[in-house]
Amino acid sequence: MTGERAIPDYPPRPRVQRWGAILWPSFFAAGICTIVFFALVDPLEWRDLTFPDWNISREWGYTLGFFAFWTATASSSLFTWLLLRPASRFNRERDGA
Repeated sequence: MTGERAIPDYPPRPRVQRWGAILWPSFFAAGICTIVFFALVDPLEWRDLTFPDWNISREWGYTLGFFAFWTATASSSLFTWLLLRPASRFNRERDGA
């Protein structure tokens, strides 16, 4: 033995589990952000400040706001997942190289 510890190489997680780990926490965070944001801001006033020519109802404002928050938080979760992938999968020698 050379004194190096063997780092276990865990099998990759199923795709649905990976997407669930990204989308579920971001969905929850987007819901909280939407509640807090729209407790302080009326979607119709926000529309008048940003896109006054668009005919967006209050319900559509809530919906668009939620999906905007969900996109932002899902991007954050995805970036975190990319950074936390085990390096052992990328640093080993390739077969046949």
